[in-house]
Amino acid sequence: MNIGLLINGEEIAVDDKHCFKRLDPVTGEVATKASAATVKDVEAAVDAAQAAFPAWSKTGPNARRALLLKAADILESKVEEFTGLMISECGATGPWAGFNTMFAASLLREAAAMTTQIKGEIIPADKPGTTAMAVRRPAGVCVGIAPWNAPIILATRAIAMPLACGNTVVLKSSEMCPGTHQLIGKVLMEAGFPAGVVNIISNAPEDAATIVPALIAHPAVKRINFTGSTRVGKIVAELAAKELKPVLLELGGKAPFIVLSDADIDAAVNAAAFGAFMNQGQICMSTERLIVEESVADEFVEKLAAKAAALPAGNPREHVVLGSLINEDAALKMDALMADATSHGATIRAGGQRNGTIVEATLVDHVQPNMRMYGEESFGPVKPVIRVKDEDEAIRVANDTEYGLSSAVFSRDIQRAMRVAEQIESGICHINGPTVGDEGQMPFGGVKSSGYGRFGGEAAIAEFTDLRWITIEDPAQHYPF
Repeated sequence: MNIGLLINGEEIAVDDKHCFKRLDPVTGEVATKASAATVKDVEAAVDAAQAAFPAWSKTGPNARRALLLKAADILESKVEEFTGLMISECGATGPWAGFNTMFAASLLREAAAMTTQIKGEIIPADKPGTTAMAVRRPAGVCVGIAPWNAPIILATRAIAMPLACGNTVVLKSSEMCPGTHQLIGKVLMEAGFPAGVVNIISNAPEDAATIVPALIAHPAVKRINFTGSTRVGKIVAELAAKELKPVLLELGGKAPFIVLSDADIDAAVNAAAFGAFMNQGQICMSTERLIVEESVADEFVEKLAAKAAALPAGNPREHVVLGSLINEDAALKMDALMADATSHGATIRAGGQRNGTIVEATLVDHVQPNMRMYGEESFGPVKPVIRVKDEDEAIRVANDTEYGLSSAVFSRDIQRAMRVAEQIESGICHINGPTVGDEGQMPFGGVKSSGYGRFGGEAAIAEFTDLRWITIEDPAQHYPF
């Protein structure tokens, strides 16, 4: 399948001299051949968005809402097409792709609901005869840089609220799934968004270091949002800082899942399995550390190990729970993490086997701070159990990381759970629920090396608008000279 650029309402066909191939991680066959954008293409995309901004920013909220709602319906109708692309480009399972499609549609509907919630306020002024207002206005051209792991959700999230706020957008697709991301642009075009309001560009992996700085530095770009690794997020933040441009970052995670001594163990096991192994652990919110009080650790580990061992892993085209990791490097990292842990005394209680890019649901017990998987984000289905003596140690271990995105606490005592949750350094905490969870109206984001800023609902309005102070004054007012 050939994937062209979408600029100014038109698809620019793939040029064989400027293209790259994305291979299916399971079969090794070519999944998509996509355009490799040049700096000239970047300029064309941003210029198109800039030209479209004046008219789009003045488009009424109900007109914007209608287009977003229509796009949601169209996106939802293409679940089979999206699923095929996600399986071939990302190695994802069909259920994960289907969920991505439906949740992305809900994000468009949530953004549609926000078009009439971009509010201001009247502020009392000291100056007689003056009406003072704080009003929000669209920022301008917004750049979204989206990842591959939840590609439909995260690419839609990168552009839906900017569009709802009256901005125009340029989405830089992931090199791992250019076809999946381009299809989102086609959905918006089919819905009737005016030419230039939505632009999608793809780049070859080796060109990222040229394309991303060109996008950020373009004078018309006023906002950047990035979802991806902390390593790349720091680069994006530095580039944006040099241009004095606000950036929203949603980065890596090492989500702690605390099981206290009075937890419902069966409930904790079910939530832990979902949070740890959904999409092969390739979710920013994935459970990355199972922190369990010693008094219940044996029971918890035994039950979770049995559940993990029963989860089928294999070709995502078959009936499996775990599909493929994104590439062989990601799978080899799982081998390295397991080898390091076992060499230092940890034990594998479930899984541990790999077949190409397919890795079993794996549980590693008795993980200690001297092991890589204690602090390093695995972004895969190899999960450590860290045993602690009490609640205080659980909190200390939970915070013993550079990351702070999602977390979870299990306890039958809600006051105790709240006390623990309040001490965890994370942007998100779920009591008696998995670390993986999202809703379009919620303020989604992290602290520390997990980034800053918030996607979702009213919180996102502040990210994609400028707050202005405007006054209406008495023209006959008195001046001192």
